Amino acid sequence: MAALKYKPIHIIFYVFSLIFTFSANSSKAELPRLLQPAKPDGTLSFLAIGDWGRRGSYNQSDVALQMGEIGQKLDIDFVISTGDNFYDNGLLGLHDPAFQDSFTNIYTAASLQKPWYTVLGNHDYRGDVGAQLSPMLRALDNRWVCMRSFVVSADIVDFLFVDTTPFVDKYFVQPNKHVYDWRGVLPRQTYLNNLLKEVDMALRESTAKWKIVIGHHTIKSAGHHGNTMELETQLLPILHENDVDLYLNGHDHCLEHISSVDR
Repeated sequence: MAALKYKPIHIIFYVFSLIFTFSANSSKAELPRLLQPAKPDGTLSFLAIGDWGRRGSYNQSDVALQMGEIGQKLDIDFVISTGDNFYDNGLLGLHDPAFQDSFTNIYTAASLQKPWYTVLGNHDYRGDVGAQLSPMLRALDNRWVCMRSFVVSADIVDFLFVDTTPFVDKYFVQPNKHVYDWRGVLPRQTYLNNLLKEVDMALRESTAKWKIVIGHHTIKSAGHHGNTMELETQLLPILHENDVDLYLNGHDHCLEHISSVDR
């Protein structure tokens, strides 16, 4: 993204593969925090994917096959999902077969049997958000880790997952016949104010050498959806102030690497 420091990214079949080498460290924040250990040699490898829940269609099964092969070569530690996990309208409930049809039965490779750290996208908010967030889904597939906003600490890198959908005004004022599940979000401004404070605190208190933020929506984009003005004005200044190294998102269904020489 613009104005964030350049870091190399290897792109393979619509999947981003990032490899980092780190040593141990930790940090504190009010957001839920999970620990992800690095390998004994200090390396860490993961795949990131977004906008995928298609019951195997739209090339999802082909991408899953390539993910399995690359995941094995890289010996990945986990997978990141940037949201829109189930099309078109999220999950209907805890027993919606879309969970198995779009996730468990698609990503079957041995290398992908690792934690999947997941945020929600706008399509997920059109379904039963509580179902996607429920820890009961882990009884169906123990890879599934989904929360609104949280931190994954992996030695000297902190991954900060941010719930971006509630920032976007049009989902509230022009939903275009879609019904969004705003339980847990309303009153909206209170939710956003608290979230921004928690994100800022998590980044300020982080002692990690690397800081990577993950959200569903674009901040800057040359793609179909373009820039997300609400994130530009509210979230981006916090990322700049806290020297975030990379913002990773989905939503625009295209590959972009946006950087700036002045950061």
